[in-house]
Amino acid sequence: MSLTRRQVASAAVAALPLAVAASGPASAGPRRRPRTLYIAGDSTAAQKYADAAPETGWGTALPFFLHEDVVVVDHAVNGRSSKSFIDEGRLAAILGVIRPGDLLLVQFGHNDEKTADPTRHTEPWTTYQDCLRQYLDGARARGARPVLATPVERRKFDADGNAVPTHGDYPASMRALAADERVPLLDIQARSIALWQRLGAEETKKYFNWTATEQDNTHFNPPGAIAVARLVAGGLLHRRVLAPRDVRRLGAEIPESWITWPAA
Repeated sequence: MSLTRRQVASAAVAALPLAVAASGPASAGPRRRPRTLYIAGDSTAAQKYADAAPETGWGTALPFFLHEDVVVVDHAVNGRSSKSFIDEGRLAAILGVIRPGDLLLVQFGHNDEKTADPTRHTEPWTTYQDCLRQYLDGARARGARPVLATPVERRKFDADGNAVPTHGDYPASMRALAADERVPLLDIQARSIALWQRLGAEETKKYFNWTATEQDNTHFNPPGAIAVARLVAGGLLHRRVLAPRDVRRLGAEIPESWITWPAA
């Protein structure tokens, strides 16, 4: 069955626990200082530029679902793993500016899986967790709150039309680490594969970077980036990282025209 984008938006809200989804607006009080949500991740989350359009990272769409006092700063970069992001000094750059009360949202896995590339590859139950702990420890040492997000799922279906997981043990490893470290976990892998299953093999093509010249089952176009950003924002609410007053438009249809690609 094909779902409209409005139905996809409604389904994302319906999937939240009832007590959270039904929460009313918070009582008026003194306005808090703006907090910054830093994203450390790979190409699925990264800001794209005009030469890559219509490819879109979900980090670009995340601000559409957050109120203005939660500022998104997207440090995600194409091709990076949990290891290479650290080795290139990108985590250090975030830790140099992050402040108490800010958030560090970490999503890696796609490039950690690349066994042929020692600059990026990590093993899920050892070096992957070791790298992720550096993000957790660095954020905590500066009074910021780390949040882990399992890698968003690729578009892959078997002959029977079932959405197939592609990330091996990396999501399970991150879930285990989050439990051990008592860190909020957004299970975007589980939520995204469930969404692709509901949409089906043909309809999901409208969410990935399928063009006349490219059939990309990893990266998103504007509808896909918006759909995944909605999952992330809903997860932040579900896990009580953000309060109801911090989020908006979870059940609203977001116009694709809101996505822009700056010049490189």
